[in-house]
Amino acid sequence: MNAAHNPSSFANPQEIAKACRGALPAAAEKGVELFNAGEYWLAHEALEAAWLAEPGPARHLYKGILQAGVAYLHVQRGNFIGLVKMYERSRVWLAPWPPICRTLDIGQLRQDIAAVVAAAGRLGPARLAEFDPALLKPLRRV
Repeated sequence: MNAAHNPSSFANPQEIAKACRGALPAAAEKGVELFNAGEYWLAHEALEAAWLAEPGPARHLYKGILQAGVAYLHVQRGNFIGLVKMYERSRVWLAPWPPICRTLDIGQLRQDIAAVVAAAGRLGPARLAEFDPALLKPLRRV
């Protein structure tokens, strides 16, 4: 993985901890609101705006959340391969962040998306239409 695709190359743990103390910008707030409403594509758009506007390491947090939402969108659309692909990407981008960051429960998001992938894996691509949408949990605030 090159530096352009490796979040650990962008910030050290102290920078990440400092970034977590900041507030969410308006675009990220809107993205979280849309994510929690199940509007994953619109959440993607808002979080992408936050990601592109953020100069610091928190931009990678938004990218991880964005990709988790796209993974959920792939579940809704029955795209098993897209789900797995986006899960892997989100997992990498969310990994460096502490469990709580900018009032968001990132630890729970990591658990929730892992549970989604596990449930989808048990169904397999042919039965993804049987996926329980209740497993697509909102991003908790703390």
